Amino acid sequence: MRFLSRHRRHPLAGFLVVLFGLLVAGSLYSAFRPALAGESATSDTQLIAQGRKLFVVGCSSCHGLNGEGIMTKGGDNYGPPLIGVGAAAVDFQVGTGRMPAQRPDAQIPQKTPSYSPQEVRALAAYVASLGPGPPIPDPSKYNTSGMSNADIVQGGQFFRTNCTACHNFAGAGGALPGGKYAPPLKGVLPRYLYEAMLTGPQQMPVFSDQVLKPAEKRDIIAYVTKLTNQTSYGGAELGSRGPVGEGLWSWTAGIGALVIAAIWIANTGVRVGKKSS
Repeated sequence: MRFLSRHRRHPLAGFLVVLFGLLVAGSLYSAFRPALAGESATSDTQLIAQGRKLFVVGCSSCHGLNGEGIMTKGGDNYGPPLIGVGAAAVDFQVGTGRMPAQRPDAQIPQKTPSYSPQEVRALAAYVASLGPGPPIPDPSKYNTSGMSNADIVQGGQFFRTNCTACHNFAGAGGALPGGKYAPPLKGVLPRYLYEAMLTGPQQMPVFSDQVLKPAEKRDIIAYVTKLTNQTSYGGAELGSRGPVGEGLWSWTAGIGALVIAAIWIANTGVRVGKKSS
C-alpha cells in the first residue's frame, strides 16, 4: 500500500490504471461473451486451404489448377473458368452431384454427390476466393414456411411467365434442342432452386436480383413446393406432360381396344362359319 501511495502521482500511473482496466474488461468479455452466429472452429483461411486441396485433386483436370479453365486444341471449352462464378454455383453443381462430371455430354445429369456437405462448403469457399460472385444464399431467402396463399399465387404467375417454356406448366421438365433438357423441379430442395435461378446452371438463363427480386424468387419456390405437395384431383397425372401424355394414352388405349375388338369379332365369325358348315 505504501508503494502505491508513494507512486500514485507518477506520470505513468494513469496510463497503467487505464491499461489494467482494459485488460480486465477484455478478459471478462472473452470469457462471458455469447457465441457468434455462424462461428466455426475452422477459420476461412483453413476452409479455403481445404477446398484448394480438394479442387486440385478432383477439379483441376478440367478447370485448371487455378480455376482458369482449359481449352481444347480445337478451341472448345473443355472445362469453363470458375473465376467469378461464386460459391452459390459450386454449392449447386457439387451439392446436386452434377460435378464432378462422369463424362462430357450435352448436359450433365444429377447424381449422388461425391463430396460431403463440409467438403462442398470448402470447395465453394475456395472458388469464391478466386473472384467475387454470388454467395451461398441465406436460408431466409428461400424459406417458404408461413407464406400466404397470395404469395404462392404470385409465385405461380412468375413461374408461368419465366419457367414453363422449359420446365413445363407443372414443373415436370421437358426436352430442349441439342440433346439437352430442363430437369423436373418437383422434390428439389429450395436452396438449390434459389441457387439455380441465381447462377443459371448449364443452359438455364441467369435470373439475377435485378431480373427477379429475392422475394419473387421465394414466391416461385413456394409455388413449386405447392406443386410438389398437392394432390392430383384429376386422377392419374400421366407424368404431368399435358396433352402429349393424355393423347398418347388415348391413342394407345383406344386403338388397342379397337384391335382387340376386331380380333374377337373375326375369331367369333370364323367359329360361327365352321359350325354352320
